[in-house]
Amino acid sequence: MPELTRRRSTDAPDECWHVYNGDVRVGTIALRTGMPPGEDPWSWACGFYPGCHPNERTDGTAATFDQARVEFEDAWRVFLSNRMEADFETWREQRDWTERKYSMWLARLPSRRSND
Repeated sequence: MPELTRRRSTDAPDECWHVYNGDVRVGTIALRTGMPPGEDPWSWACGFYPGCHPNERTDGTAATFDQARVEFEDAWRVFLSNRMEADFETWREQRDWTERKYSMWLARLPSRRSND
């Protein structure tokens, strides 16, 4: 299996990292917004759907990014031990189908022209 990599999300309002195993997005590590003082500012979530049951997903909070990363990696080892390559392929097939679906949808839209 490929090593985990992180890619910074450009869409999130605060710091958010998408975690990938090869080409499959397997989780996130993000700065939580609106947390009162004294609460853990970081959260992590491990798991992907489709490809596993939603109840198999795990998540938690941490005081620092590094702590969230370590906890994510611990959860990932447990999660990965219950995965088969077919689970990853299910996620890829859904990703590819969604891309084709939106491409077909956009191709059917009439072009928008200004009335200038």
